[in-house]
Amino acid sequence: MQDDADAVAAPPEHTRGLPRIADIARLSGVSTATVDRVLNHRPGVRPATVQRVMKAAAELDYIPESDLGAALGPKPVRLAFLLPDGTNRYLTRLGQLIRQSEAALAPLGIRAQVEFIKSFNPDLLARSLLQHWRKVDGVAFMALEHPAVREAVNELAARNVPTVTLISDVQNCRRAAYVGLDNRAAGRTAGYLFARFLGGRAGKVAMIAGSLSYRAHEDRELGFLNVLKEMAPAIEVVGLREAHDDEAKSYRQTRTLLSHHPDLAGIYTIGGGAEGVARALKEARRERDVVFIGHGFTPETRSLLIDGTMEAVITQDPRSALMSCAAVFANLRAGREAMHDVEPPRIEVIFRENLPPAAPP
Repeated sequence: MQDDADAVAAPPEHTRGLPRIADIARLSGVSTATVDRVLNHRPGVRPATVQRVMKAAAELDYIPESDLGAALGPKPVRLAFLLPDGTNRYLTRLGQLIRQSEAALAPLGIRAQVEFIKSFNPDLLARSLLQHWRKVDGVAFMALEHPAVREAVNELAARNVPTVTLISDVQNCRRAAYVGLDNRAAGRTAGYLFARFLGGRAGKVAMIAGSLSYRAHEDRELGFLNVLKEMAPAIEVVGLREAHDDEAKSYRQTRTLLSHHPDLAGIYTIGGGAEGVARALKEARRERDVVFIGHGFTPETRSLLIDGTMEAVITQDPRSALMSCAAVFANLRAGREAMHDVEPPRIEVIFRENLPPAAPP
């Protein structure tokens, strides 16, 4: 007769000692090779399978519960910021902030990278957008108004990669949100300042834009012209020149303007390149009698405000712009409306008398 001890069923293999990979494979229903890949963090395993293996490993006490929580937690959202390269100091500063953003973005579950691409080239921008769809979970970019860019945005949306336009928008496409100023209002603000600084008297004012391929620059121009027509019809706008946000081109354009219009009363830079304009004004000894207003508060434009070359700088805080973009992508991941609890940026006007504290180097 079989004794009672012989009648007791053998315990499962994993209870006779420490659990083995074979035990985890059996409980999770996968091969030992798959378990090995998951536990050693090697690629090639679907997220759902990773979760099943990690849960089995925790249940068998192969890994601590804390490791399970870390493994099953949401992966950081990978964001790419595409910015135009060149000498625009504001955009350079924004790029630096993005590179230094790991600690600020970590609470939102976001990891960001920045790439500078050739400015004012819509086909290159469109290609860059499409090249990122396998690499990232979302793209923020300074848009050019062009069919190729709209098509790229729509294709990314079809592949579930949301895009956010930053500083300059593009219309009639499936971008998720726009983070930037009301540029028509920004241009109107510049026009109002010129009307006040010039006292409504007759005078010539020139505009230097980055490119009217940027909707932001086009809207600023329209707002500027509308206000001057309303408030200071005696002011003559002597033309619009494109300098592609380049300091050297802005310098040459300003020298030409001063040569053709010795009685020039003001210059409005719609984009970047303020340093080039300032150099030409100083060389001509016109920095005290030409009203100079521009966009983008940087250490360089700060210095131009202090020495009196610039009267005012219209800007938005780059750090706030970065965090607003991150908030939009966090909302999208959580299934909320893109702009939920995201405040639109405010137009800031900086004068010499209200300079904020200098930013640390």
